[in-house]
Amino acid sequence: MEPINIKRQELENIYGKISPFEFKNKLIQLATKPNKKSTRTLLDAGRGNPNWISHLPREAFFTFGHFAIQESRQSWNQGPLSGMPRKTNIASRLYKYIEENPTMPEIGFLKKIIDYGVNTLKFDRDSFVYELTDAIIGDNYPFPDRMLVHIEKIVKEYLIQEMKYNICEGGNFNVFAVEGATAAMCYVFDSLIANNLLLKGDKVAIMTPIFTPYLEIPHLPRYEFEVVYINADEKTSDGKHTWQCSNEELEKLMDKDIKALFVVNPSNPPSVAISPKASEKLVDIVKNHNSDLMIICDDVYGTFVHGFESLMAKLPYNTIGSYSYSKYFGVTGWRLGTLALHEKNVFDKLIDELPYSIKKRTNKRYSDMNTHPEKVPFIDRIVADSRQVALNHTAGLSTPQQVQMAFFSASALIDKENIYKNMTIDICHTRQKLLFDSLGLELTADPNDAAYYTQFDLLQWAQTHHGKDFANYLEENYKPVEILFALAEESSIVLLSGGGFAGPKWSIRISLANLYDEAYSQIGVALKKILDGYVNKWKKN
Repeated sequence: MEPINIKRQELENIYGKISPFEFKNKLIQLATKPNKKSTRTLLDAGRGNPNWISHLPREAFFTFGHFAIQESRQSWNQGPLSGMPRKTNIASRLYKYIEENPTMPEIGFLKKIIDYGVNTLKFDRDSFVYELTDAIIGDNYPFPDRMLVHIEKIVKEYLIQEMKYNICEGGNFNVFAVEGATAAMCYVFDSLIANNLLLKGDKVAIMTPIFTPYLEIPHLPRYEFEVVYINADEKTSDGKHTWQCSNEELEKLMDKDIKALFVVNPSNPPSVAISPKASEKLVDIVKNHNSDLMIICDDVYGTFVHGFESLMAKLPYNTIGSYSYSKYFGVTGWRLGTLALHEKNVFDKLIDELPYSIKKRTNKRYSDMNTHPEKVPFIDRIVADSRQVALNHTAGLSTPQQVQMAFFSASALIDKENIYKNMTIDICHTRQKLLFDSLGLELTADPNDAAYYTQFDLLQWAQTHHGKDFANYLEENYKPVEILFALAEESSIVLLSGGGFAGPKWSIRISLANLYDEAYSQIGVALKKILDGYVNKWKKN
């Protein structure tokens, strides 16, 4: 038993001092410690990778790849070498290929994607099919480097449909295809600094709880921002978290010294969307008190809430929208994401208002890519900055990735009955109910709850079910990390601390996406056993 105690002590020493994701990896080592008496399966509910995939657009993608190779070989075929696809009449050849190969995987679905572009979006047939064919082959640099023309239009339709990006109020917007929301986050932070929109020591706001990199990046030596936390502090009359920000918290944003706001909506880890009431308050504050506030909004979980509306819809002028396909379509390995910004936006306005001395320096930064660098919009500066400007001509997401992104987008646009969307939403809510049922807790319906994760506040549970005295006893005699230890050692269950996401210290985050249904009942039973043990000890004392 001694080695386990030593390991636990080591983990306790680093708890709260490293990222919860890094700490999770340590817990996994504890949960998988060799034990001849145990045949338990590791249940890692600490990471948000979903255990489902969208297969239709994938199969269509690989089938289309066969057509693209055939096109290459028709232009030049010499042993192991072939040429580049040719544009003339390529659409006719594709439709003929579809007709002659009815047994190819999801070739009918591929036809629906092409028909959608030609008939609904009114693309020129040959231009559209040629772009896809050349892109899936990957034989050219991305051009335009920000995003391929037809693919961008499909992705824009997807973002309008699913995120409710607002072209009526905000006007047209541009999309930059990026390597997932992770890259989007890095690119935005870097470009805000490169363009002097944020300076070292500037005041920024973060809505919490939130995905940990948004907490960690502002404190890096390169940024050293002064951070104001906008806390989701609202509770119901019986003490349950709603994971919404009160008016008092949102009113912190009236401070005009706060230059930027970072938001994950729906949040991570509670995965609850900003309520209409809170959105209205936020809109009022920005429009009437802090009109130059720059908002960076990550909407990755938006598709898991019926009728979701991004802040890009509510505040199109002030917001740059980040989205990742990873969670919805099960494509974390593909690294597919977008940055979107309306053509009329506060970022370009603030760049234009920079003092001459600063503007002169930033103009020099982009002078090699435009003879009028002052006219380069912020979205294109992000593209250039992603390659240190000097390599702007090689910027952009790889073209095969862009094709897969287009196929995923088209699959959602074609699915008029939202069959896939309803299935993914049902999966998450079913698992959430299984978890709560096994904990013996009532689950309150919340239309803003994505149920992709759940954040369970142990102290709130203790006080609600056993009174304030027990909650005090728990807090005074135990540490949150002890529950994580017990779950890992006794049940091979790995969860994350909610405190690492700037949530309540005694909260835990449970991913509802990455394990099969029955696992959540097991997690609930194991967690309840530990909690009941604390209750029994308290009663004896």
